[in-house]
Amino acid sequence: MIDLNAPRSSARLNTFRIILLVVVAAASFSALALLPDALRPDASPLHAGDISPRDYVAPSDASFESAVLTERKRQAAYDSVPPVFTPPDPSISRQQMGKLRDTLDSITLTRADVNTTTDQKRARLASLPDIELSAETIEVILALSDDRWAALRGESLNVLERVLRGVIRDSDVETVRRSVPSLVSFSLSESQAALVSELVRPFVTANSLHSPELTESARVAARDAVEPVMASYKAGETIVRAGGRLTEEQVEALQELGLIRSTSQPLDLLGKGALTLMLVAFTTLYFYRRKRLGFLYEPRSLFVIAVLFLVFLAGARLAIPDNVLLPYLYPLPAVGMLLAALYGVEVGIVVSIVTSILAAYGFNSDLLPYYLFTSLSGVLALGPARRFWYYIWAGAAVTGAGILVLMAFRISVGDLDWLGIAQLFLAATGNGFLSAAFALLGQYFLAQSLGLATALHLLEISRPDHPLLQFFLRNAPGTYQHSLQVANLAEQAAEAIGADQLLARVGALFHDVGKAKNAAFFIENQAPGHMDTHQDMDPEEVASTIIRHVTDGVALARKHRLPRRMADFMLEHHGTMLTRYQYNQALENANGDAEQIDIEKFRYPGPRPRSRETAILMLADGAEARARAKSPQTDDEMRVLVRGVIEQVQKEGQLDHTMLTLRDLNAIVESFVATLRGTYHPRIQYPAAEPPPAASPITTIPRK
Repeated sequence: MIDLNAPRSSARLNTFRIILLVVVAAASFSALALLPDALRPDASPLHAGDISPRDYVAPSDASFESAVLTERKRQAAYDSVPPVFTPPDPSISRQQMGKLRDTLDSITLTRADVNTTTDQKRARLASLPDIELSAETIEVILALSDDRWAALRGESLNVLERVLRGVIRDSDVETVRRSVPSLVSFSLSESQAALVSELVRPFVTANSLHSPELTESARVAARDAVEPVMASYKAGETIVRAGGRLTEEQVEALQELGLIRSTSQPLDLLGKGALTLMLVAFTTLYFYRRKRLGFLYEPRSLFVIAVLFLVFLAGARLAIPDNVLLPYLYPLPAVGMLLAALYGVEVGIVVSIVTSILAAYGFNSDLLPYYLFTSLSGVLALGPARRFWYYIWAGAAVTGAGILVLMAFRISVGDLDWLGIAQLFLAATGNGFLSAAFALLGQYFLAQSLGLATALHLLEISRPDHPLLQFFLRNAPGTYQHSLQVANLAEQAAEAIGADQLLARVGALFHDVGKAKNAAFFIENQAPGHMDTHQDMDPEEVASTIIRHVTDGVALARKHRLPRRMADFMLEHHGTMLTRYQYNQALENANGDAEQIDIEKFRYPGPRPRSRETAILMLADGAEARARAKSPQTDDEMRVLVRGVIEQVQKEGQLDHTMLTLRDLNAIVESFVATLRGTYHPRIQYPAAEPPPAASPITTIPRK
């Protein structure tokens, strides 16, 4: 924390604020203008298949060569060209004729072989390589006379030759084979014609083959022959209506007519710059009017806020483009919830507003209300974030707000089916879960690593079983009871003026923990009737020992890893005041000569209170000690006592940097009086207990 007591420190803080503000503004503008898919036109970034966010009308008469339509027509011409085949290949026909001739010769030799049996002949015919003959056909062949076989052999060669003279392609082979019987001579009987067909069919094959080279050449020629297609629009003609699904030619027309652009233009950058400056001004003015917010005086806290803001903003700008569900799943509300848990609801709300506007700028019209209402709902539902369940409720609030916004701005358009609606609802549910998880885990790790005093962390360390509080209670029970009383005073007063009451209470619990290292030196820990006021010791030595409880407390806080804010309460609850009793003793020993005394040896190291919470602790500490010493009997006496404490503290300038107003001080006085009234109220003086009378002898009552 910056020491606000020093003008030089204050100047450094202001310089740091200005530099950080400039850096954040520049980074925010870069997120709008330079991240992928952010270099967009002055309208929303649109692609084929997207839903048009509004009506687009041609601003003037226009005619242009349409690359989309031209390419579409050329592709149609290309696809319309059928496959190109080569002319019939004579070598294929001769090869097939040779195979048939060899097969017929094998059959002739088998028929004429007198050295083989009939069964052997059947087997040889059945095993011919280029043809599969049925058993019936084999029997017919073997039964034919030589003259008849010779006639059928010649007819088979003749039929195949006539077939192969035609053009046969792969797709035509089966058709040609089925037409073979019609080419057989009608002079043959039905059975003989069937035999010829069976012999010829296996040798019918394609003689005209597909040529990829010729086909591609023909298609390219057809494509190149297409003339460019011109697209024309009249002024006022509607290109696409809101809610319509964009086609490629419509997107091309919008670009050609200047209604959307694929690269950022000066006016586009000017608009993004204006938005950035507007939000910077809004944030600056808001926090300028809210000077009481403690984090504004902590450079580390300001830096953490800036980094979290930029990280979530950059993530949103990267996640939104070209994604359908991811923008609705992205946990942007987590940044507001996280900052609310770390620094309070106000900073969470302001950062949520700024982040939502910048993240959704230039994208779907429903993203801005989606991000804005989910973020604000999450922050407000989280509130002080003092319980784990608060995060669950905050996640549920984010989900509920997201679903309602989708129903109002997205689903009502009517361009979604039930599956699309279910997916959006699931994305909103995931958004709530992820936002709560990021906020819960983020506040834990940041609080631990940066020493921040979050509500959950404060509640954890304020448990009576905390090791440092146990050490405090065992070693300095009197001081511990004093701290409890001061904690009650500080908590009630903080609530009265709108300060952080939990922080004030926990800080008050630990403010005197340093006394536990030398508890017997302090009068509240000494046994009644054996009080040591250290009259026989040197006042400077006594003052040094008393003052050391401040630094001892800081050392214990560091040892037990307490938040840094606890050290502020230890250092600031006495500010830079004097140990007045010891100083007066020293002054008496010096016969009233103040020049012989080093006053700084009787002064607490400070600094003076720099927040409302530490200032309340200073006042509560003084009021409780004085009330315990004087035991006022009426409210007026109590009020005079409390005002005396405040006046003394003000006289020494201890409240100059706490931003407490006169109204706050009056509220603190009344709160202290009400709390102390319950602690130091008058009690009835009960009479001393008398010994019980001697027991009378037992009388036995006779039975009747």
